[in-house]
Amino acid sequence: MNFQERKGIYGYHKVGQWDNGNLQLQFPFQWTRENEGFDVVESVCSKPCRRGEVKAIQTGGVKCCWVCTACKLNEFLLDEFTCEACPPGWLPNENLTACLPITLEYVSWDSTQAVVGICFSCLGFLATAFTMTVFILHNHTTVVKASTRELSYIILVGIALSYATTFPLVAKPTLITCYMTRILPGFSFAMIYGALVTKTNRIARILAAGKKKIMTRKPRFMSALAQVVITWIIIGIEVAVLSAVLIKEPADSLLHFPELNRARLICNTSALGLIAPMGFDFFLIAMCTVYAIKTRNLPENFNEAKFIGFCMYTTCVIWLAFLPIYFGSDQKVLTMCLCISFSATVALLFLFMPKLYIILLRPERNTRSAFTTTNQVRINFGSNNVTKSMDSNSNER
Repeated sequence: MNFQERKGIYGYHKVGQWDNGNLQLQFPFQWTRENEGFDVVESVCSKPCRRGEVKAIQTGGVKCCWVCTACKLNEFLLDEFTCEACPPGWLPNENLTACLPITLEYVSWDSTQAVVGICFSCLGFLATAFTMTVFILHNHTTVVKASTRELSYIILVGIALSYATTFPLVAKPTLITCYMTRILPGFSFAMIYGALVTKTNRIARILAAGKKKIMTRKPRFMSALAQVVITWIIIGIEVAVLSAVLIKEPADSLLHFPELNRARLICNTSALGLIAPMGFDFFLIAMCTVYAIKTRNLPENFNEAKFIGFCMYTTCVIWLAFLPIYFGSDQKVLTMCLCISFSATVALLFLFMPKLYIILLRPERNTRSAFTTTNQVRINFGSNNVTKSMDSNSNER
């Protein structure tokens, strides 16, 4: 068959036959003329494959006829017929003759999300240090005593640890930093909300006792020592949960491949490793919120319960927004950093700023009379009837 013109019509026409190695022409060939704008006819079955392609011989075909098949992004040319996949974390070189390691991706100290998280944490850490310094200098004043100072110091240390959590989160994932990112968030929140739930529980019991006309038994575990012991028991539960999770899933770094040409260095934190420790903290937050609601109608000069309520309501909003954002976003490090810092900042502002205002700007209100209610509570122990004026913050130390 030969493509030629006959009577003004172009088409394939029979010009001869091939019989047992002999060519017999019945009509002359007509070759395409390049000066007429036609390409020269190529007498080949298959063209050479382009770069990054291999020859795929069709079943039952001849070796001079093939289909070119492109190799995948992570494959190099082992030979002209075979694509070989590179190991995970490797990509073929420019000539597709060998594999080279991929540049690892991880949060660097100079990245935008790291700078934002670190700046916010540093400011919060300075504010926490200032608050603790003021409390230590005014340790024996009425405001500090009325706030259950032992629990206040535990809360401040927990807030400082919350801000410090940002640094291992934005650091390069290693064995040490991965362990710190698994431990610090849950432990710091257990310190904050463990002390806070102990405090709010105590306030709720004081309020419940004040509503009784006759108390046959004095409320138990009201001393400062008892409050501290209860707080550390709660923190101990969180430590036990953290230990169990770390034994089941030891922390370490690993490579994550979101795409064939990308390799991210991350910590091997699973959903269990995140939810189990934080789940207990969420329980503490929920209990604090319940107690804040129960104690919202305390006397006006017992306003610490009001600020605790504001703190817990805001914290609940932050964490309800955190969960869908964290699991649905690629910026998990920034989301975690900001959520932890926001929670610590809310606790610092609502729990301590009103006290700093009185200590530093309104020292005349830093007296016992300003923190005493006029409610009379009658207490009956055995045969003795005692009438007591109930201190709204029960400065029993």
